[in-house]
Amino acid sequence: MSIQWFPGHMHKARKEIEEVIPQVDVIIEVLDARIPFSSENPLISQLRGNKPCVKVLNKRDLADPEATELWIEHFEKEQGVKAIAITTNTPAEVQKITELCRKLAPHREEIGKNIRTMIMGIPNVGKSTIINVLAGRTIAVTGNQPAVTRRQQRINLQNGIVLSDTPGILWPKVENPHSGFRLAATGAVKDTAMEYDEVAFYTVEYLASHYPDKLIQRYQIDELPDNDVELMEAIGRKRGALRSGGHVDLHKASEILLHELRAGTIGQLTLELPDMITQELIEVELAAAKKAEEQAKKKEERRKRYLKNKR
Repeated sequence: MSIQWFPGHMHKARKEIEEVIPQVDVIIEVLDARIPFSSENPLISQLRGNKPCVKVLNKRDLADPEATELWIEHFEKEQGVKAIAITTNTPAEVQKITELCRKLAPHREEIGKNIRTMIMGIPNVGKSTIINVLAGRTIAVTGNQPAVTRRQQRINLQNGIVLSDTPGILWPKVENPHSGFRLAATGAVKDTAMEYDEVAFYTVEYLASHYPDKLIQRYQIDELPDNDVELMEAIGRKRGALRSGGHVDLHKASEILLHELRAGTIGQLTLELPDMITQELIEVELAAAKKAEEQAKKKEERRKRYLKNKR
């Protein structure tokens, strides 16, 4: 699934971040614990340079705990950043973010200065809710729809830390097609920008492979069918997504699956693992190389035709 975005306000946000980031001590990047790689913005690693970073895996209550541990280990070992898993339903967990920031910038406290932090993340990862919990009051607008925050704001947490909020910036293009599906499945992409059925079929195939017991339990299916279409039909029948004549409404069944995935009613699920991503990125690189080779070949053929016609 290919996703391309970068509306005007997000381009403006990037420019603003580039201007402010030299004065920042610690970057806080909020990720969705169900899709830690796909919700990681590659622009942020470019923008932050060598700044200390805390990766916050939010919505840990919706994610597979074992997979979350693998991701924390991956970020700390492979990227050299601090990582923490939280849920905004437990404010004490959210407050641990400030503790990590103090450990990463002790020099600021030593000279009696506020630690300057910047919180970043793609839309709909719960960044605004985290800000409100840290501040102890409603400052940031929250919502279940992507792209609610539109402008930067600086918030003094009154505890030695100043937080710069940023809009939920997206990157120009999602290169990994699997990431496009996962972003859509978890709600990071507006529903109007995706094909429900296509995303649901991708998602249910993954769940059948990695979490078959959870599907069986949630939808009371005796045995999972062999393919995604039959499985979606089975889910549709169990949930009453039927048209006249008893035919399954696959679009309605798709909506049910994705809404229940996002709400966590199917269970704690993680849609990607570090070793999976390694393999997918190899495939993306090979596909890009093949495409570049084909384009070079076409360019050479055009050049030959041009020279031939010129004679």
